[in-house]
Amino acid sequence: MQQKKILVVGGGIGGMSAAISLARSGHAVELIDLDPQWRVYGAGITITGPTLRAFKALGVLPEIEAQAYTGHGIQVCSADGARLAVLPTPVRPEDGIPGCGGIMRPVLHKILSARVAGAGVKVRLGLSVEKIEQVHGQVEAELTDGSRGRYDLVIGADGLFSRMRSLLFPQAPAPQYTGQSAWRAQLPRPPEIDRRHFFLGGPYKVGLTPVSKDRMYMFLLENSPEKRRLPEASLPQELERLTRSYGGIIGDIGRSLTAENTIVQRPLEAFLLPGPWFRGRVLLIGDAAHPTTPQLASGAGLAAEDALVLAEELGDGSDIDGALQRYMARRYERCLLVVQNSLEIGRREQAGRPIAEQTVLVEQSLKVLAEPI
Repeated sequence: MQQKKILVVGGGIGGMSAAISLARSGHAVELIDLDPQWRVYGAGITITGPTLRAFKALGVLPEIEAQAYTGHGIQVCSADGARLAVLPTPVRPEDGIPGCGGIMRPVLHKILSARVAGAGVKVRLGLSVEKIEQVHGQVEAELTDGSRGRYDLVIGADGLFSRMRSLLFPQAPAPQYTGQSAWRAQLPRPPEIDRRHFFLGGPYKVGLTPVSKDRMYMFLLENSPEKRRLPEASLPQELERLTRSYGGIIGDIGRSLTAENTIVQRPLEAFLLPGPWFRGRVLLIGDAAHPTTPQLASGAGLAAEDALVLAEELGDGSDIDGALQRYMARRYERCLLVVQNSLEIGRREQAGRPIAEQTVLVEQSLKVLAEPI
């Protein structure tokens, strides 16, 4: 075993997954995050079968099943709530996992961060990277507190607006607004919401995702030609307005919204970063490398898969350069499929295409993603 010293920049899902996987392989891992409190923002997230498979490989699936929601299938409904069809969420029987799920971000953060601590990872908060320099097969990193360190490998897992990406690829394209904004609201879960639900055929795509035995979240993808940011106090009233044309449970939810539902709204932004996603001994993973929109609910899963594949290819650390090449060979096309198909589904949603045209690409993509990584 040639233990390597590795720096992970960013303490989100991808960064924590990388820290866990690499420390478990015997490497000396340090993780830094810009937020001094290591806080988690947002509401719930949807989990696909492949994401659950990645979490199983990380060893956290039992905790997720105990604290979140897992199940099978997506119920497709009309805008007035009529049930139309169930989209399959395929998995391979040998993987032994549910087809999909949902979890609150703080719950997932707590589970993963406990595993980071248990793996012996050194965590430092309130820090990012100021400069990087490749020196004799190593990376010298200067952090924002002025400290310096030399590492055999540096991993940028610092998200959509990655500082590491700007240092590594100064000419990389900037994230582009896709024409949609995502709204999310936390809600009690009634018994009839027994799985994920899509409500299609109205002015916007709306959905419900269970995240525990008694909680769920609603999402709404608003079409808007320009990004807009609203005062927090106005969010319940605005989301109520956006749901007025919906019947059934969505209409009922809209009329009952208050600030207690912890409503969040953010513009959707993405772009395609050409490969390779590394230079020398510095590699980008997750949203730093392949930021996507939520149409396939695969951003978190891809980040966790990135970490697992990297740890597998790096092995004992004797061939870092070859490992990064092999990593790209395994990850590029899969991540590209998710980004491209998510953006295309979003375009179909914005154009008001027939329900079948919106859902067919979801079904096709989930079938491909169920295959081994």
